[in-house]
Amino acid sequence: MRDVSIIGVGQTPVREHWDKSLRHLAVDALLAALHDAHVEEMDAIYVGNMLSGELAGQEHLGALIADQLGMSGVAALKVEAACGAGGSAAHAGFLAVASGQYRRVAVVGVEKMTDMWNGTVTSGLSMAADGEYEAANGISFVGLNAMLMRRYMYEYDLVEEDFAPFALNAHANAAHNPNAMFRKHVTLEQFTKAKKVADPISLFDSSPICDGAAALILSRSENLNGNTARAISIAASTIATDSLALHDRQDPLWLRAVELSSIKAYAQAGVTPQDIDLFELHDAFSIVAPMSLEAAGFARRGAGTYFGRDGEIAIDGKLPISTMGGLKARGHPIGATGVYQIVEAVQQLRGEAGKNQVPNARIAMAQSLGGVAATAVTHILKGKG
Repeated sequence: MRDVSIIGVGQTPVREHWDKSLRHLAVDALLAALHDAHVEEMDAIYVGNMLSGELAGQEHLGALIADQLGMSGVAALKVEAACGAGGSAAHAGFLAVASGQYRRVAVVGVEKMTDMWNGTVTSGLSMAADGEYEAANGISFVGLNAMLMRRYMYEYDLVEEDFAPFALNAHANAAHNPNAMFRKHVTLEQFTKAKKVADPISLFDSSPICDGAAALILSRSENLNGNTARAISIAASTIATDSLALHDRQDPLWLRAVELSSIKAYAQAGVTPQDIDLFELHDAFSIVAPMSLEAAGFARRGAGTYFGRDGEIAIDGKLPISTMGGLKARGHPIGATGVYQIVEAVQQLRGEAGKNQVPNARIAMAQSLGGVAATAVTHILKGKG
């Protein structure tokens, strides 16, 4: 397998983009990444997306985006893994270059969600769960996470306020991210008084419906096209899965796909959890953050919320998370999220994160989840320092 590096990144602001279609968001992010990498040609394009058919009436995104980019003729594919589509597209791109099949590829994650009313979006998101045994019986995706959170609180004797540090941290970091959707701080009082979405999950426990696109340019590490100084090495790229339906899991309070994907990533990169300088985790709902910290090996079982309580997740903490706002405050344009996470990790390792810069960041981990962690995609990146 060949070594693979990221030589270019690009992103659009996460917003309600009423004036841009799905294809235009994708092309904007790709053009920014190509400019950042100082290259013009790709061997292949991988598109991460979940809901284009459901919400935009548009499938066959690979050919569409290649054509709109002016690269008709190159290999181009859509990759879908529910909310983990972006991370999975990055994994596919990594494998394509590492295998030697391609010299240089582009990865773009894109989602356009705000053109449809919320009921349609909620129905679409439910397809990340088991369609026959969960969605067909009327439970929404947020409802599944609410049941998980309620059980977690019961087992570990927690209250809703124990999850507040994750939302407060995300919003504090998003305040300094020009591409974030919610660039404002949230107080503990605001968190505790927020309206419920699906009890016990409140508005400030939940990531927003939004639009956005983010892109990467991946290259063989021996052919960096003058990008050596700013290239970031992909030390690991792994995927693992779990039962799709919560009721089929032996232990619903343990994210087995996160555990397996993380273990494989640490082995591939030759690192341990203690070596990770920052973790871009999948905080679509507050409950996912502590459970991911536990399954990925950063906290003991049932103690993930202590990381937030003790300030360990802040920029200057033991393990900074959601450093540019995370899914909660940067926003969660489903199929694009996994790529945004990697773009933000690259910014940290390049020293380009501004006021959110993690001091002396050398090794970053980004983890994208599909469904209620039925798919876990983990990337470990290493900088030049």
